[in-house]
Amino acid sequence: MRANSRTRSILGVDVAVSSYEETVERSLGWAAAQDSRAVIFANVHVVMEAYDDPDFLERLKRADMVNPDGMPLVWALRALGESRAQRVYGPDATIVMLAAAEDAGVPVGFYGASDEVLEKLFQTVRQQYPKLRIVFLESPEFRPLTFEEDDAAVARLTLSGARVLFVGLGCPKQENWIMDHLGRIPAVMFGVGAAFDFIAGTKPQAPRWMMHSGLEWVFRFASEPRRLARRYLKHNPRFVVFFLRQLMSGRRDS
Repeated sequence: MRANSRTRSILGVDVAVSSYEETVERSLGWAAAQDSRAVIFANVHVVMEAYDDPDFLERLKRADMVNPDGMPLVWALRALGESRAQRVYGPDATIVMLAAAEDAGVPVGFYGASDEVLEKLFQTVRQQYPKLRIVFLESPEFRPLTFEEDDAAVARLTLSGARVLFVGLGCPKQENWIMDHLGRIPAVMFGVGAAFDFIAGTKPQAPRWMMHSGLEWVFRFASEPRRLARRYLKHNPRFVVFFLRQLMSGRRDS
């Protein structure tokens, strides 16, 4: 496998200058070794949650890869001198990883969302990747699990033999869950946010031109204004101000 990705600090979060190819290559290697690894897909929301919560930031620093999920982070990397930085979008990385896992015979699992979404996700993935080994599907309780419930879930996951686990619990819950289970589950854990809903077709996805131009948040805001208003109105302006402050202060440390 290649050496570790180069990273750049964006408001304290070490974001990788990576690619879909590198993410898949490294993940397949980890899965073959039965390693417990964390692959995070960070957008402005993730970065600002980490900026506001030092404990969450410290957890992210233990991740094996923090990919730039949103175009604002790609632009930030380029502003920091990484001209070849590209987006590694969680839902697209999920699809690429599913195809690679099918080809390599790597068993996968899905953890998160509702039973209804998981069932639709399973049917869609099964249709598109008929030879893929899907060995685990579980929708956890919305409330925090007890220690006993969590231990039982870890046991089920381990027994399933899943070597790549897609986690869709939303930010920052999924990132916290992954980091809490790092070393406990012998799988590469992908925190993929709304990928479950997008692949299952239960939520609309922004057009590609909006994704490429950094306007995906506008589409999602319009689709779910009540749920997302506070996130975007709180985080987006602050990210711009704080990153410009970082840039002007000359903190381009890797």
